[in-house]
Amino acid sequence: MAKSAATSIINNEQIGRPVVVLASRSFYTPACFLGIAMSGCFYAPMDPTAPDARLRQILEVIKADTMLVDKEHFRQAEALGFEGKIILMEDAVKTPADEEAIDKSYNTITEGSPIYVLFTSGSTGKPKGVLTSHHSMLCYLDGLNDVIGLNDSDVIGNQAPFDYIAAIRDLYLPLITGATTVMLDPSEFAMPVQLIERLADAGVTTLCWSSTGLEIPAKLGAFDVDEGGKMGASSLPPLRRVVYSGSVISNPLLRKWQDAFPGTVFINQYGPTEATGSCSYYVIDHPVDADENISIGRPYKHYQMLLLDADDKEPALGDTGEICIKGPALALGYYDAPDQTAAAFMDNPLEAHYRERIYRTGDIGRKDADGNYYFLGRKDRQFKHLGHRIEPEKIEQKSMLIDGLNDCMCVYNEGAKTIFLFYTGSASSRDIALTLRSELPSYMVPRKILNLEEMPRLPNGKIDRKAVEALAVK
Repeated sequence: MAKSAATSIINNEQIGRPVVVLASRSFYTPACFLGIAMSGCFYAPMDPTAPDARLRQILEVIKADTMLVDKEHFRQAEALGFEGKIILMEDAVKTPADEEAIDKSYNTITEGSPIYVLFTSGSTGKPKGVLTSHHSMLCYLDGLNDVIGLNDSDVIGNQAPFDYIAAIRDLYLPLITGATTVMLDPSEFAMPVQLIERLADAGVTTLCWSSTGLEIPAKLGAFDVDEGGKMGASSLPPLRRVVYSGSVISNPLLRKWQDAFPGTVFINQYGPTEATGSCSYYVIDHPVDADENISIGRPYKHYQMLLLDADDKEPALGDTGEICIKGPALALGYYDAPDQTAAAFMDNPLEAHYRERIYRTGDIGRKDADGNYYFLGRKDRQFKHLGHRIEPEKIEQKSMLIDGLNDCMCVYNEGAKTIFLFYTGSASSRDIALTLRSELPSYMVPRKILNLEEMPRLPNGKIDRKAVEALAVK
């Protein structure tokens, strides 16, 4: 199928151009990704469940001439106003393969050629396309598998949408290792007990999920034990490893996983899309405490990390700084955005003798004497209140330990000089305030604590910060 898709693209597109893919998570889709790569082009996946306004923004940035779309979303593709060539995926995978044309196109590819572009939410609201090379992707996958050690007996349970960074390992590691990927439907996460039993039926040995994906089944009772000692899920998958990344996980919910799977290795990862994948890892070798800050560990092979202070100097050991990443696994930059690329992918100020590229994450962290890094929060989320520099993540971490509180986000309204805490769950705002007053300095306690029916979320499961921040009004 991949060679058929490659031939279809070669017949319709110039080498080196982007090809947009609008399709569901079916087995056709990865085959078309591979076909686009074989053709000498690179793919830009779009999630059909995303708002049409965002899809139009992506199309405006990528300016592609060709779109692959499955039959299910053909009408949606037409409605987006795409002016290029629309190719049905089902037709593309049936195109007779032209081996000679494929070889000719394939030979134009170098290690530095782009293979895909993934769009993230830009700070201005305009999506940023992170462009990644063949070499960067392979470096990432090599470093990851050097730690987790997948082989042909493993089965991966895919949770991530295909336009999200986490899906890269689910799609490509099986091609390298011989492992199998089982694609899970997002609706299955609404039925946690059935989800765990589905993983068991499929013989899933490996989860590489977002933190949110892990939290949902634990939060909804999949591992709860009744008075008779019976667990919610009647059968458990043969998990060898659980690898998670994304937002900071709720420790009590992670502990539920640890208790349910005592023989499973749990690995906390850290890394942005600009690093191609997670760039650091920490093997959790103990039952986590409710309020501990789990380390993001040390870099994978092919990555290095460093900290820079406000003067672009290396801070003293134990002091905080901005986390920066370097190495061959870094992405190429942002598509058609040279100014944004130059601002984020810059020369290493600590290296005076030759040019070395680093990526500035915008995250604040510190490093301990053993070489392990700790994520402390976003640089752009810090705020100054009553003369104190505050990291809202610390308020959120304490809040998440409160019974009856499911999710939360802390926001600061600069004009009103007010700390807001938005949360979901059955806990009362009064109980939350009383608890936080006993746990935090008075200047850190939110003045407004507001209960939401649901926390706004992005397609990848993370809390939609901009949507929550818009609620922080006087």
